[in-house]
Amino acid sequence: MAKSIDQTLGIVVLVSPHFNVSATTSFIDPFRTANYLSGLVRFSWTYVSEVGGHIESSSGLVVDTAPLANVVRGKPWLVLVSTSWTPERHGTRQFKAALQKWDAGGAIVGGLDTGAIVLAQAGLLKGKTATVHYEHIDAFAEIAPDTTVSENMFVTDGKIFTCCGGSAATDLGLRFVHSVAGESIANASARYLFHHDVRGEGQSQNPKDVEPLGYVTSGVVRDAIDLMEAHLETTLSIPAISQQLGVSQRQLGRLFRQYVQKSPVEYYRDIRLDRARGLVTQTELKFSEIAEASGFNGQVHFSRAYRNRFGLTPTADRIEGRVPFEFRAWPMFKPDIRSEGVL
Repeated sequence: MAKSIDQTLGIVVLVSPHFNVSATTSFIDPFRTANYLSGLVRFSWTYVSEVGGHIESSSGLVVDTAPLANVVRGKPWLVLVSTSWTPERHGTRQFKAALQKWDAGGAIVGGLDTGAIVLAQAGLLKGKTATVHYEHIDAFAEIAPDTTVSENMFVTDGKIFTCCGGSAATDLGLRFVHSVAGESIANASARYLFHHDVRGEGQSQNPKDVEPLGYVTSGVVRDAIDLMEAHLETTLSIPAISQQLGVSQRQLGRLFRQYVQKSPVEYYRDIRLDRARGLVTQTELKFSEIAEASGFNGQVHFSRAYRNRFGLTPTADRIEGRVPFEFRAWPMFKPDIRSEGVL
């Protein structure tokens, strides 16, 4: 049984309904492992929500939490905000006041997944660099204009940290263990968790040099996608992309159908619509502004393409799209419509 030490470091884990439990426990697991391997209670943690009680995660797992009022007077070593969908609903006055108090008291404060949005609402990210899950990057840039938005897996800026979630949370947790317990315990914890390749700060959420399952995508296709993603608002024509890459338009089309099962036009349109959907469901921008930011010349064309892709209008999606995915009554993409469209 692990023995307590004089200065156990306390962690407050602030969670909201439908938080990602896997990413959250991935962050905590290095601390649990460090306690076990060292035989000392170096770290302790408490799951907290605004009113306490049972909080259901996005996977349906229920976590018992303490009320925020019961812990707000404490002086934790580290505070983690773990949110997912609709984080703006959880940036309440009580949440903000607690985060500001802990930050002023010298605690390390961070956000997981969309937790950075709550930190921004609390005023903790002004002039700082931060990240969120890539699905929310565009919305985060709109919500936090005074923050430098990074696409890295995690970012530390002073005593503030932000992380995209997923397995990157383990990398970050191990780095905190290393900072306190030292290299030996941190390495042993990584091995115990079978996390043999601990990634450092500066790693992109979407590295392009390797596919996750080892499959190889054409370099031409990857380069074309890079150009498309860099020109979502002011779009390039497919002939212009082909010319920049030094391939014929016909060859580019053949490669896209081989590797992504879509034409270049379809793929380009869809990633612009995906960006638009993030702005529709995660911000209060006008639809005309979203259409322009996504490379559509008019709102009518934008709304028609949007409905063809997602099965509902932007207006309906602004309401229903804020419902976590597992509770929706409609699919994310409309499966039986493949509008050819034009750019």
